[in-house]
Amino acid sequence: MEYRSLGRTGVKVSELCLGTMQFGWTADEGTSFEVLTAAYEAGINFIDTADVYTRRVETDYGGIAEALLGRWMKQRNIPRHAIILATKVRGRVGPLPNDAGLSRVHILKAVEDSLRRLQTDYIDLYQAHSFDPDVPIEETLEAFDLLVRQGKVRYIGASNYPAWRLMQALWASDRLGVARYDCLQPHYNLVHREEFERELMEVCETYRLGVIPYSPLAAGFLTGKYTREKRDAGSIRKVSRYFHEHNFALLDTMAEMARENGRSISQIALAWLLTRPVITSPIIGPRSLEQLQDNLGAAGFRLSAEEMALLDEKSRSPERAPAAS
Repeated sequence: MEYRSLGRTGVKVSELCLGTMQFGWTADEGTSFEVLTAAYEAGINFIDTADVYTRRVETDYGGIAEALLGRWMKQRNIPRHAIILATKVRGRVGPLPNDAGLSRVHILKAVEDSLRRLQTDYIDLYQAHSFDPDVPIEETLEAFDLLVRQGKVRYIGASNYPAWRLMQALWASDRLGVARYDCLQPHYNLVHREEFERELMEVCETYRLGVIPYSPLAAGFLTGKYTREKRDAGSIRKVSRYFHEHNFALLDTMAEMARENGRSISQIALAWLLTRPVITSPIIGPRSLEQLQDNLGAAGFRLSAEEMALLDEKSRSPERAPAAS
């Protein structure tokens, strides 16, 4: 396992980040503990969660994954300083009007709830889960800055921000002299490139933000489990957007590359991200030990310049990709 600086900060994080959205949902507590322990023993020190995980039904308001993670650290006697712990705030966590958003009121309450569930007195990376158009960015950043000065948060980051809102936040931090976003968590993978690459990538490179993409395997599409002939209905709603001939042709290329390298297709997908200098740590989301072991096979694995060029070419979406019949 290699370790990288999180953007311009001095903190070192593992090249793979363990996501916890499946914990307490498709993975029960016992399985989640097994995955967490195996990941930790393999050298993963970076774990990402959110206060809205896991909302299994409409009446759930999250907190399950955070609480599970807190119990794991406590029961397994994991040294707190050994884990770079990231969580997020923004989504609805209760029925009241102020139980969501990025207002000072909600942030200051939400962080206390997350700290209690995680059984810790500080969060390493506290992230805005998405932008809040109803709250001035200055109010959000000043609330985050207060938490940093109180020692409850070490660094702050953002997820699902368009480039102009990210720049607005960076400018506001500079103008106000408060903590700034040092990390971006974007939706980015081989079949979902434009959203990040169009403008966000250059912002992150210029201002030295860490980049920890979520959904690096495109909800399972980039594992090879779906083919032109086999389209499992299990998570079809999320994956069907990728069912285009152009993307199935990309999978053919990845399968051949995997055979040549003695790897799995998912390891090729992760390696494509890990080989890109702008990427800090893709967030993997295994719900079983088998999936985790496969993901871990990408650690230390890099693609050649020729392989990167081929995947870049094959994954660039045509203006109008015909749906596969």
